[in-house]
Parts: sequence; C-alpha cells; structure tokens
Amino acid sequence: MKDIEKTLLSNASLDELINMRIEQEFRANKVKPKASKKVVTNIKEVPANKIFSKDSVFHVFNRKNGTETFINGLQADAMIGLQSGVREQFLNKNITTFSTEDAYFKFEKAII
Repeated sequence: MKDIEKTLLSNASLDELINMRIEQEFRANKVKPKASKKVVTNIKEVPANKIFSKDSVFHVFNRKNGTETFINGLQADAMIGLQSGVREQFLNKNITTFSTEDAYFKFEKAII
C-alpha cells in the first residue's frame, strides 16, 4: 500500500503509472521453465502418438545410391504409404524397421 501511495503522490503521469503497473505484473509473472524433454531410443517406451510425429527420428539407408540420412516420423509414415500392416506393427511396437523397394528405414529415437 505504501508503494501505491508513494506512486500516486509522486506526481507521475497516467502513462507512467500504467507502465509501473505493467512492470510490476511482469516481475510477478516470471517465465516458468519448460519441463525437460527426454530422448528415448527404445520404441517400447515411446507413446504410440509420438512414433509417427515430428518428434521421432528414423535412419534411412538408400540402397540405390548407397547413402544414409535421417527423417522425422511424419516423413517415415509417408514412406510407408499403403503398407497399413507395417504401420500397425509400428504402432503396436512389434517392429523397429521397415523397407521399401529403394530404402531401409530404422527407428532411431523419439523426444518425449
């Protein structure tokens, strides 16, 4: 209360009073740290909704070019295409790899 009285008696303009109030609220509502994320490499520990999401990583071995790269779960899901059995087995956590005509895909990790 004394701070408010001092502020009102200090001949501050309305704009200054508003700015002081905003600063007080800003200090009171400090940013809370986000929960730390965990990297999981065992597919059995990954929630089903995270397997084919942007938070998962698949290692891709291209057979034709002999190259390796990494893709996210959304891209891996697109590569599965019409192979719904493969998708089901991934979601049931029975397999960690699949292949297409040109490439071999392996689940690497997910961030949860």
